[in-house]
Amino acid sequence: MLEVQNLDVTVGGKTILRDVNLTLEGGQVHALMGPNGSGKSTLAFALAGHPDYHIQRGRILLAGEDITHLSPDERAKKGLLLAFQYPPEVEGVKLREFMRLACGDQGHGFCEFRELYPRAVNRLALGELAERDLNVGFSGGEKKRAELMQVWLLRPKVAILDEPDSGVDVDAVRIIASVIQELADWGTAVLIVTHYPRILEHVPPARVFVLQEGRVAQQGGPELARAIELGGFKAVGK
Repeated sequence: MLEVQNLDVTVGGKTILRDVNLTLEGGQVHALMGPNGSGKSTLAFALAGHPDYHIQRGRILLAGEDITHLSPDERAKKGLLLAFQYPPEVEGVKLREFMRLACGDQGHGFCEFRELYPRAVNRLALGELAERDLNVGFSGGEKKRAELMQVWLLRPKVAILDEPDSGVDVDAVRIIASVIQELADWGTAVLIVTHYPRILEHVPPARVFVLQEGRVAQQGGPELARAIELGGFKAVGK
């Protein structure tokens, strides 16, 4: 579904990622792990097309199509969606209206949205937050669930979730994990970016990629995440 080939990425003139290769399969959950500063968020932003993250070499293929030089909007329309680690607060824009506009951009009609939105609110346990300004006054966990609701509604081909488990309590982790598994069951290729193995206990990944110093140092199955949980990143080497 998504293939990254020999990717080099610079930020502010500094090379952060070097020769990154990985493949995400539709209908599977994948994990991108690594210590702070290893380049995880850089890779997430580069895949989404953030203009400050410059691809110096390599290619990004989505369902066989080269999207390396497409804008973030063009990538999103083709089915690649990034859920942010720190979703912004937007005063004056209701969560419902934001979601309606996002769904409209992806071809969902109003009647379909009117049916799906209450289901999404219930699925993510957002309650009265559904009628408030976007992320304004939300806790960290509420912001993460609101961000994931957009992914649930849009059902992209590829979903990149940047640290969906950071700053959330145990109950929220369970909700988030179950929604991630549901996305994979629908055929989405999911990439969870995290440095905590906690969420992976609830949604075991088919493949784990470990970034260290801007390179994919290791890859393997769920056992790799367990090794990291037991011995830290030093246990899997460079």
